[in-house]
Amino acid sequence: MSNWPGKFVIGLTGNIATGKSVVRRMLEHAGAFGIDADALSHRAIERSGPAYQAVVQSFGKYILKEDGEIERKKLGQVVFSDPEALKLLESIIHPAVREGIDHLARRSPHQVIVIEAIKLLESPLRQMCDAIWVVTANEAVQLARLKNKRGMSVDEARKRMASQSPQAEKAAQADTVIDNSVSIEMTWQQVKDAWRKLFPNATGETVPSRLRGAVTAGLANGMQVMRARPRQAEDIASFINANGNNGVGQLEPAQVVNAFGEKAYLLLHTIDGLKALLGWKVENLVARVDDLHLERGLPYTEYVPFLVSEVEQASRELQCEVILLFVSPALAAHRDLWLGLGYEERLPSELQVTAWNEAAQEAATPEGVMLFKQLRADRVLRPI
Repeated sequence: MSNWPGKFVIGLTGNIATGKSVVRRMLEHAGAFGIDADALSHRAIERSGPAYQAVVQSFGKYILKEDGEIERKKLGQVVFSDPEALKLLESIIHPAVREGIDHLARRSPHQVIVIEAIKLLESPLRQMCDAIWVVTANEAVQLARLKNKRGMSVDEARKRMASQSPQAEKAAQADTVIDNSVSIEMTWQQVKDAWRKLFPNATGETVPSRLRGAVTAGLANGMQVMRARPRQAEDIASFINANGNNGVGQLEPAQVVNAFGEKAYLLLHTIDGLKALLGWKVENLVARVDDLHLERGLPYTEYVPFLVSEVEQASRELQCEVILLFVSPALAAHRDLWLGLGYEERLPSELQVTAWNEAAQEAATPEGVMLFKQLRADRVLRPI
């Protein structure tokens, strides 16, 4: 039994570059609330985090950047070549992470919680879980992902992989094993099959309660917002292509299916069909909208506020601290509209919280404009 009555907890783990986060997002599509323990560990060592002082005292100012924040790459170089140093770091960080997980799980209205953690099986987090899922991938796929997505050299990647227990040992302890070596479609099918075994009475992929309510709430003024399914990938690609505002040429349905491993799509319909959509990602308590597309000629002031209010409420349900909208200069030019909705134009460098800044830097594009809104003032991890 988990620590939280009435909630079923899936512990999700796997070695580096196996694709744990992709599987977590798939489970979120199915209706679970995802917690990324590794992202919380990054927050714990920010200057505003509870583990910062202890880590600096233990590993020295060598690991600090000019602004006083800990440079995780330098810290990683120290601990991944020294098992005792890694054990010391984990003894400092893990208690703060478990406290953050407890805080998020207790506040979540979701009945299924997914905790993603690379050291799940070696930590007390295991005892918090009702089922253990392990994600695997073959070594060649791991190496390719570390090289292409994280910019590691082969030697660095092999060192990181060698510092972890063998995948077969993890898989032997799992209730469910997901092989993420081939394609997003094959991984998705495994996740759906495993979800149905756990919850045989489930009707399929679910949506946040706010979005279920939005279907009824929007009918009065002819609009409704619904969460898209991967089977709607062709409709999404066609809408973006028809309205000529994706900026990257013709979008293929297969690209949209792959994008479902990273984000969700919200669709705004009227009785006349699809009128607007947005691509929405929640990571590390930061909500990001990096796709916002409207039918040509659609009045912004009528449709944008409704769509944005729905994604804000869904983000609050997922306990997000801030929401970042990345929009075209033409859409950002409607300043009165955005000010009325509580957004202000910011540069990523102007965000002082490290997690917010990193999320903004990752999503920013040279041609886009970032709009910022804080959804709540309290922080999950605070200094001790």
